[in-house]
Amino acid sequence: MRVISGEYRGRRLKSLDSDQTRPTTDKVKESIFNIIGPYFEGGQVLDLYAGSAGLAIEAVSRGMDKAFCIEKNFAAIKVIKENIAITKEPEKFVIKKMDADKALEFLSAEQEKFDLVLLDPPYAKQKIQAQIEQMQRYQLLNDDVTIVCETDKSVQMPETIGSLQKQREAIYGITQITIYQ
Repeated sequence: MRVISGEYRGRRLKSLDSDQTRPTTDKVKESIFNIIGPYFEGGQVLDLYAGSAGLAIEAVSRGMDKAFCIEKNFAAIKVIKENIAITKEPEKFVIKKMDADKALEFLSAEQEKFDLVLLDPPYAKQKIQAQIEQMQRYQLLNDDVTIVCETDKSVQMPETIGSLQKQREAIYGITQITIYQ
């Protein structure tokens, strides 16, 4: 696993040695950013199920100002910290060890707003639609937000979630990527 493009291009990232996380492959990561970017002129990104933080690091590498990496697995947090150290810019990342739903409450209390949201929960524990609705209720999303959902290809995502419209859907092997704006 590596950073595909941008400021940190080519840097190797570590992944968790277990079956508890499923890192986004380089091919899928590159496809996601080709669809939504490929580069950004600032903004904040929320990686709600950070895993190894590969997607958040890629977003910052491509121009996002700051990334919030949320993960509840202790071993994954350790890997996230190691991967962020590879960037040599730890000030661009906020790491929170907490459950995704609790993190949304925390971010709301902090009055954070996001331009890009990355949702790649464990396939068996997906609450993507409910969490996007929660983000809208908590006013965590900027008007021009892009939300990237990574699911099993068998998951049928709705055309709209609140005020967000499905923009694109693509399948890569067993993985489905759905983009909302």
